Amino acid sequence: MTPPPRRPGRPRQGHRAGRRPRPQLDGARLTAYDVLDAVSSRAAYANLLLPQLLRERQLDQRDAAFTTQLAYGALRAQGTLDEVLTGLVSRPLAELDPRVLDLLRLGAYQLLDLRVPAHAAVDTTVDLTRAIVGTGASGLVNAVLRKVAAGGDRVAWLDRLAGDADGADGDRRLALATDHPGWIVAAWREALDAGDPSGAPELEAALLADDAAPEVHLVARRLARDRLAEESGGTPGPWSPYAVRLAGGDPGKVPAVREGTAAVQDEGSQLAALLLTRAPLDGLDAAWLDMCAGPGGKAGLLAAVRPEGVRLTAADRSPHRAELVRAALGDAAGTEVVVADGRQPPWAPGSFDRVLLDAPCTGLGALRRRPEVRWRRTPADVPPLVELQTALLDGALASVRPGGVVAYVTCSPHTAETVGVVEAAAARDDVEVLPVAPLFPEVPGVARGRYGQLWPHRHGTDAMFMALLRRTS
Repeated sequence: MTPPPRRPGRPRQGHRAGRRPRPQLDGARLTAYDVLDAVSSRAAYANLLLPQLLRERQLDQRDAAFTTQLAYGALRAQGTLDEVLTGLVSRPLAELDPRVLDLLRLGAYQLLDLRVPAHAAVDTTVDLTRAIVGTGASGLVNAVLRKVAAGGDRVAWLDRLAGDADGADGDRRLALATDHPGWIVAAWREALDAGDPSGAPELEAALLADDAAPEVHLVARRLARDRLAEESGGTPGPWSPYAVRLAGGDPGKVPAVREGTAAVQDEGSQLAALLLTRAPLDGLDAAWLDMCAGPGGKAGLLAAVRPEGVRLTAADRSPHRAELVRAALGDAAGTEVVVADGRQPPWAPGSFDRVLLDAPCTGLGALRRRPEVRWRRTPADVPPLVELQTALLDGALASVRPGGVVAYVTCSPHTAETVGVVEAAAARDDVEVLPVAPLFPEVPGVARGRYGQLWPHRHGTDAMFMALLRRTS
């Protein structure tokens, strides 16, 4: 029976003679473990939890940086680390105490990727195990991590695991080297149309970009971008006229962000919202709809850039997310927020001139920001989402008037969620596809056939897909 979790604490005073006092636990490694434990046991998101823990525990700058590198890195490399550990543990990893498995990943990542000296990586992980799980588990962790260290660095382990694979097996080597599941490597290859496995340098670049820490992007909603750049110490973004990119620092300390005249928003998301505004339109242009608006980032930008007199309706089926949209819109005149499911819209057919559908998706385009998602998602997640996306796009097309436009966007480049969904809608007699790339002449490499695709390695943004459809009758 798995023992109940025990949280580490200070050693008791007055130890018996001859008993060793409990070692002082490393605060950075303990915090990184707590992130891994929350992700695996409660499906927490590391990018939301870690900043909170760093504030609460008041780690100094050096320890906070090490914690961030260790937590995000171990989560990102989880599948590769598990491949290494599988051959070193006498039973399936799934049968281990989940806390022990997280501690093994934490120690192995230090040895293979951070090249922490073996004695430091092993000893500190054993101390954590003894305090969190118990003495018995610490022996197993000690033995396994010493085997990891004896096996060499990441390159040596990669050679051992993947060998001299090429052809189809080359994707396995690429998956291990870039810490991606094989199915995502295959999906990226298809999305990039990379062709032959032996000649796809862009595929590797795209996967490696998923492993790099992203910049923080701001959006200037109700103030000049130059002023936002000056306040924040950032630089204007290259693609969106409202974007500012930060090299570092806490965006929450920027006055405009605190006041609500600016916000944190990836530049790719800004372009996805702006796509709706740039689409050519004949006739009346007075009513816009953001159909899956939560948490409100794109609705906030649309409210700021719409022409005078345009009414913006923002909808979300979740009451909680609808409240977030209200907060993002603030007191903007001519806006309304409704709780509604776009598959069964409460408004009359043809009520809107422009509709933005930022469809729920796997989120695979933002793996830089949520490293654990690559291992949390599986191919089985895709078909139900495609069914939902298809139904929502049908609802969006029903909501727009003849001659009006629908912008379909997802934070995923997966072909089934993007081109597949849009092509099915485009087969209708009353739908016309409008090319995306001509609307963004300043953005190189954005064309994906008639659609648009942003990539971290090309554009420094999340991998946003964009399509534009006109309702013809």
